[in-house]
Parts: sequence; structure tokens; C-alpha cells
Amino acid sequence: MFLGEYRHAIDPKGRLIIPARFREGLGERFVLTKGLDGCLFAYPPQEWAALEEKMRSLPLTRSDARAFVRFFFSGACECEFDRQGRILIPANLREYAGITRDVVVIGVSSRVEIWAAERWEEYSSRAAAQLDEIAEKIVELELGI
Repeated sequence: MFLGEYRHAIDPKGRLIIPARFREGLGERFVLTKGLDGCLFAYPPQEWAALEEKMRSLPLTRSDARAFVRFFFSGACECEFDRQGRILIPANLREYAGITRDVVVIGVSSRVEIWAAERWEEYSSRAAAQLDEIAEKIVELELGI
């Protein structure tokens, strides 16, 4: 399980240090892709395989399902760590996520999210302001929060 929030900076070559706790959970090789809300998602192999299986079950006859699958898979790449625990984030993914320098790496249960620091601050401020409303909506999911 991935938990916590860490702040780092990306170097001029597009390399980012991933926290040691997250490196252990992601494994030697993992999948990095475009995420929702303007961030990047990183999945360990077993989580990616489970997600891929779910995506395969989506009906090809629905244009929204096709669009989502294209979005998710076209931005995906396999990553591995260098000796210093860094990954190289491809230019297209850095551009998508608006990553230029300061980065926030967060654990979200089964995945790691990588955010441009400014986007994370904006997103978390909006979410915090709506937390009560969001909590009321997810009560319907019977999560027992």
C-alpha cells in the first residue's frame, strides 16, 4: 500500500527521485501513465495487470470507453530506477502533467501519483474546501468511513 506525500524537484534531464518506500512497492519495473486530474499514475506490475484486465472488458462499441482506453494506454510507458532511485519521466508525460521543476509524489493505496507542485496545491485546496460534500456523496458507496 502506498501512503504519504513527498516533495522533490525534477532535474533538467527529466529525472525524478522516487521515495524509497514507494520504490519498494513499485518494484524494479513499473508502468507510468497519464492520470486523471492532470497528474501521472504509477502502477506496480500486478496492479497494472489487474487494471489492464478491467479495461479489456470495456465494450468497444462505446465511444467513451474507447476514448478512455486510448488515453490511458497511449500515454503509458515502462519505467525502471537508476542507481540513485530516479526515474526518467518522458517529455510527453511531463508536458501533460505540467511538470517543470517542483513535484509532489503521493501514495494513493494501490498507485503512486506524481503532480506538478502547483497543480497539487490547487487540487488539494479545492478538495479540502469540498471535503464534507464529497464525504456525503461517497457514503452511498458504503465504505464505512
